[in-house]
Amino acid sequence: MATQVTATVDAGRGSSFLRITIALQTLTIFLQAVSAGLLLNSSYGETLHSVGARVMYGASMLYVLAAVLAWKPGGGSLRPVWHASGFLALASVQVVLGIAHVPSVHLPLGVLMFGLSVLALARR
Repeated sequence: MATQVTATVDAGRGSSFLRITIALQTLTIFLQAVSAGLLLNSSYGETLHSVGARVMYGASMLYVLAAVLAWKPGGGSLRPVWHASGFLALASVQVVLGIAHVPSVHLPLGVLMFGLSVLALARR
């Protein structure tokens, strides 16, 4: 009986960590949109957008870690792990496109990523 209660508490902790990481990811993507606007208007916008890209990518990796931790101990669905991994793949493509200066794909992909991240946050 005590084992079941502990597993439920651990699963709840993993689930709240997952929610926090999705919220962090959503926030970093939103800040990337803000820094992209600053990129057009100020001299420090490029630096801010570059640093923000690294933070956003780190948040995506943290999302994968949180999804795995939420899945493994609680024995829950593998679906969040697939979502997080797919999002990390999108973030990788986004970084490559940003470095290659392909705004015609980089910008719409950023909007898609923000929408998917908000959707993932709403589902949690």
